[in-house]
Amino acid sequence: MTAPDLSLQILKGRKALIVGIANEHSIAYGCAKAFHELGADLAITYINEKSRTYVEPLARDLESSILMPLDVSKQQDLDAVFDRIRQEWGRLDILVHSIAWAPKDDLQGGLLNCSAEGFTKAMEISCFSFVQMARLAAPLMKDGGAMFTMSYYGANKVVPNYNVMGPVKAALEASARYLAYELGPQRIRVHAISPGPLKTRAASGLKDFDLLLNEAAQHAPLGELVDIMDIGFTCAFLATPYARRLSGETLYVDGGVNIMA
Repeated sequence: MTAPDLSLQILKGRKALIVGIANEHSIAYGCAKAFHELGADLAITYINEKSRTYVEPLARDLESSILMPLDVSKQQDLDAVFDRIRQEWGRLDILVHSIAWAPKDDLQGGLLNCSAEGFTKAMEISCFSFVQMARLAAPLMKDGGAMFTMSYYGANKVVPNYNVMGPVKAALEASARYLAYELGPQRIRVHAISPGPLKTRAASGLKDFDLLLNEAAQHAPLGELVDIMDIGFTCAFLATPYARRLSGETLYVDGGVNIMA
């Protein structure tokens, strides 16, 4: 298969906010790299000072003009990021939400044993934060735009050990559809992306994740796992005018695993 022609710079001048980079293995990093290679200007966030050690060099390599802390559980952090974008850019074209979290005990203990606090926190950080970001981003998308969030097959089918994140991701996919409906008149398109299993820091918290990876590789019609750049270039395509009539979709980028019984 021919690689994308990066000389086209089809996203040149577009402004993209990328939330969720933890390291060079993050899905969010694949998105940031793809957008950068296609000409977009980037704003990148990190969750705390510890993560900044890993994220700042990546942001520098990607020539990110904005680098800021963002803990989505803190409204002041959210407001500060979007205020900075408003002041420096005056607009936003692309939003990537690639964060998910649940307390370890609640994530690994099965849904029946999940605490109310753990369920609520997982929903707040992994799902509702996307709604919050959409609310803040929409006024900046004056000429339309594209928003993306990351889901997983376990939102629609039972995946052993995915536990509380299954219901949370199902809510996230539904939220993306409702946001697509509400923001459509403003020419803002919203998608949930459902990657195949990837070795990311977030995935490492799942019990027996290596077994899940091996099973996906064995069942994929294409015979191999996806990587972060596959996700990145899918989002990049969806952010271009070529995808201007697509919205509200949950797109599987998994080598075809989701079609298998």
